[in-house]
Amino acid sequence: MIQIEPAEREQDVVQNVDALDAPVPLPLSLRQLTILPGHDKTGRAEQFASIDLEPGDLIALVGPTGAGKSRLLADVEWLARGDTPSGRQVLVDGVAVTGTSRYRAGSQLVAQLSQTMTFMVDLAVGAFLEMHARSRRATDITAVVSKVLSAANQLAGEPFSAETALSGLSGGQSRALMIADTALLCRSPIVLVDEIENAGIDRRRALELLLANDKIVIMATHDPLLALQARRRLVIRNGGVAAVLERNAEELRLLAELEATDARVQSVRDLLRQGLSLC
Repeated sequence: MIQIEPAEREQDVVQNVDALDAPVPLPLSLRQLTILPGHDKTGRAEQFASIDLEPGDLIALVGPTGAGKSRLLADVEWLARGDTPSGRQVLVDGVAVTGTSRYRAGSQLVAQLSQTMTFMVDLAVGAFLEMHARSRRATDITAVVSKVLSAANQLAGEPFSAETALSGLSGGQSRALMIADTALLCRSPIVLVDEIENAGIDRRRALELLLANDKIVIMATHDPLLALQARRRLVIRNGGVAAVLERNAEELRLLAELEATDARVQSVRDLLRQGLSLC
């Protein structure tokens, strides 16, 4: 593990980013992501022809713990070519990604928001965002940093500033920062999300932020409100896709009811955080 001395962390680290080579261009014109069927843990073939996703699409993965949701997320992350335990294939614009381009860090198509966030540098939030913006060759660093920080604070339960140390962020604040960073600064057009409901953030607004920036979002969740945000959901059983369900009119009505209930719970939660009476 590399340790950054205090004298370097706020100024030298950010300035040194200018010396980085320009990142390998990503296929920002990504039109379609296709998942082709494989098999479950017993070898039984998955019963779907293909799953096609376009920028701005959200699909939910549902099923009990251990069913295989993370396996499907990993298949997409690795741009599987039938070489994973599930036997699935993942195509980008109808073509299998071959060779070392599947693993080259500078050209990753996929970003992942995991259940936990750990920062390995001792920087303030603003310095971290500035470093990332410089590495992405952003044209207006100040504006980008301000936009990401503002979006993160809209997601987080407790606000934080550009001067807040990364190490001082709570779990929810860290997740909010990474979601905003991924939506507004990260160039990867595909985002994998693992159980965002456990992050202590405004999860619905987080999804809206990602989708508004034309990301393809594949989300594993146990939350019915989040699952119903997606037009389609994959039911995962025994390591395989057991069903592909389309959201129907009755489920849309249920979603409206759940959103109203969730808004009420959120308002009570806010009162608790402020130390106020609930009635």
